[in-house]
Amino acid sequence: MADKLHAKRKSVLEDFHGGSPFVSLKPAASASRLSLRARESALPALSQALGLALPARPKSSVTSGLRSALWLGPDEWLVIDQGESDLVAALAGVSGLFSATDVSHRNTAVIVSGAGAEAALNAGCPQDLSLAKFPVGACSRTVFGKAEVVLLRTADDTFRVECWRSFAEYVGGLLQEAAEDVAV
Repeated sequence: MADKLHAKRKSVLEDFHGGSPFVSLKPAASASRLSLRARESALPALSQALGLALPARPKSSVTSGLRSALWLGPDEWLVIDQGESDLVAALAGVSGLFSATDVSHRNTAVIVSGAGAEAALNAGCPQDLSLAKFPVGACSRTVFGKAEVVLLRTADDTFRVECWRSFAEYVGGLLQEAAEDVAV
């Protein structure tokens, strides 16, 4: 009988830690991620299956426990489950027209926190990330340097920066340089 092999998810940023006196950079814990596309008519059933109301306002997010849903477009959400639940299985019984793609292995994330977090991110992101314009719970698909990222503000001085694994070293390197340049 053949031995069973079990794949263990390993972040490309597993050994990445850095920052400065004003900015802390650390890899986010492993999480399940789902790219969800749906029409408005499917939202109630999808929300019920996921255990949270999918946000309907641009640049907004909803969090319930370890699960967050980020509004990325009129019919698009990124669902992140830090408990690593099987999000596709959670939607198995939902009828209606929608698309759910597991992107858990495609994405990784860096947590950027501290008094200089906003300034470090603005070194590579043209979006106004001031607390007045980008409050706690705000999210956006944008760029950092030349990489597409999804930003989620989780606290006054903390952001989750989601990026594709293939861009993780680039994004991490730019964040490290920006963190070193920040002087509050």
